[in-house]
Amino acid sequence: MSQVVHFQKSARVFEPYGDGPKQASISRLVGPELSSTMGAGIARFDNCSVAWTVLYDELIVTLEGRFRLRVGEQVFETVPGDVLWVSKGTALAYEGEGATVFYALHPVDWSTREIKSERM
Repeated sequence: MSQVVHFQKSARVFEPYGDGPKQASISRLVGPELSSTMGAGIARFDNCSVAWTVLYDELIVTLEGRFRLRVGEQVFETVPGDVLWVSKGTALAYEGEGATVFYALHPVDWSTREIKSERM
């Protein structure tokens, strides 16, 4: 059965994301409840740095502001319209000044898969 979900900007809810006093915020749009394959959402980064090792493949599109992705010594600075591809297992830091990004990831159930692999 086909399904279309309209995510209106005015209805988005952002939650804190990351550690420390200057947290980023995230609005998760597509998760396992909607898709068995991919996840997606909108994230905001303003004068913060969120360290993470991605446990999925990720695509990031800068929508507003200046977004940075730190991978070791490399820094990828993006502006609206720029796109980044990040492969699973990449240790990085998400950063930005007034940055809003769209992200898509695969697989959507990465956290469940990680829990299962830890138990083995």
